[in-house]
Amino acid sequence: MDTADILTEPMTIKRGSGRTVTLLALVALADFLIFGQELGINLFLFALAVCAGILFSARRGPQFSMAAFLFGLLVLSSAPLVEAASLTGLVLCFCALMSVALVRARLMPRRLTGLPLVFLRFALVIPLRLAESIRKYFATPAKRFSFAVVRQGVGLWTMPLVLAAIFVSLFAAANPLIEIALRSIDFAVLLQFLDLWRIGFWTMTAMVVWAMLRPRLKRRVARSEAGRSFMIVPTRNAPLGQASLLRSLILFNAIFAVQTLLDLVYLWGGADLPEHMSHAEYAHRGAYPLIATALLAGGFVLVAMRRGGPGDHSALIRGLVHAWIGQNVLLCLSSMLRLGLYVEVYSLTELRVAAGLWMGLVAIGLVLILLRILFNRSNAWLIATNLASLLIALYISSFIDFPAFIARFNVAHSQEVSQEGPPLDLAYLSSLGPSVIPALDRYIQMLPDHLIDKKSEAMTVRYHLSRNFEIRRRDWRNWTFRSARLQNYLLSSATIAR
Repeated sequence: MDTADILTEPMTIKRGSGRTVTLLALVALADFLIFGQELGINLFLFALAVCAGILFSARRGPQFSMAAFLFGLLVLSSAPLVEAASLTGLVLCFCALMSVALVRARLMPRRLTGLPLVFLRFALVIPLRLAESIRKYFATPAKRFSFAVVRQGVGLWTMPLVLAAIFVSLFAAANPLIEIALRSIDFAVLLQFLDLWRIGFWTMTAMVVWAMLRPRLKRRVARSEAGRSFMIVPTRNAPLGQASLLRSLILFNAIFAVQTLLDLVYLWGGADLPEHMSHAEYAHRGAYPLIATALLAGGFVLVAMRRGGPGDHSALIRGLVHAWIGQNVLLCLSSMLRLGLYVEVYSLTELRVAAGLWMGLVAIGLVLILLRILFNRSNAWLIATNLASLLIALYISSFIDFPAFIARFNVAHSQEVSQEGPPLDLAYLSSLGPSVIPALDRYIQMLPDHLIDKKSEAMTVRYHLSRNFEIRRRDWRNWTFRSARLQNYLLSSATIAR
């Protein structure tokens, strides 16, 4: 160890000890807020604590404006967790914490398009950061010496402690007062901290929090000079050349035109299908494959309209690309209509809601591809706008109570209520959880008097859902706006029933 290392070692120890104290405090807070509790506002509070630890555990405290901005970003991104604990909310919160950590470490990319790759490089090293820091800590001579001192001290205390325990047990057998005092000690309180699940929770929390406190990025694989210099330049007659591209676009537009015409006649126009096929079957068979077709078409357009490619030099190719994108947008709209027709016959489910959102995102992506071509934007702009639209969609959807929405839709369009739709699937409705209770109450009120068996079944489902909700573990740590609204509804409905 040279002189410079000796001079800087106390500062390094101080910084490391501060982060270590922050880590231990956050792990203890996670144990208090999250372990053994239902998920709720405890996740939001823990995210705020981690953000504060990231901002103020560094050697130099952040500027107030920057700290306020990053803390506000975390609050805004984690707000869905206050509404209800969901996977989408957790993902948004985790991405916000990674952003705060990367900004504090000055590892944030300058462009939004580089953010997914940086997030991936950051996430890959999260499981290794804590072990790497521990290994480096004991690798220095000073730390090895201190560890040897601790190990020697433990060895010196082993025999005295063992003999002391024997003497205490003998005194307890000889003195009733000592025996009563020992029996009054509740060792179960201490043993609960030796639970393997709890230790595993501490370990996982420590790994993630330590990676946030000391962020690093996985190193990129260096490319060789030969790999960088090798590049395929398409010629006119190459598979991606002008001639092949022109023929491909003409053929693709013709094929898509046939599909578009069939949708306009049978789907949008409502023409009669063959006797063995219903509109629901026609809609269901095409909803998902057509989305895959649109995605494949979007990828082909990006390759065809690359900068310096044939599309930049041919007005005919650009016109065919514009027409093809327009047909793909219409294809996505047809897929959404197909899904709507299928839902009218077979009700709404969570997977069908997700499919509708996915179709909408694909349609937005195709429109953005068209705008990228018209305004001569780069692929980086296209990636950034698509990423922004995805984040906006995820953020908005994280506030929506989809089980309640599905229940209201299925009740309103059920055969018992509207006299047109399918019968209400009470088994599926009960699997959505207690959020469906308000819609189920409306269904029970609107059922005709002659459907006594259906009403009895619905009331049974409603009783079990409300019973499970009432007997849940109640604690301020698992409070959410959604559960509070449902609790108020159940209290008000019980008051009206009385």
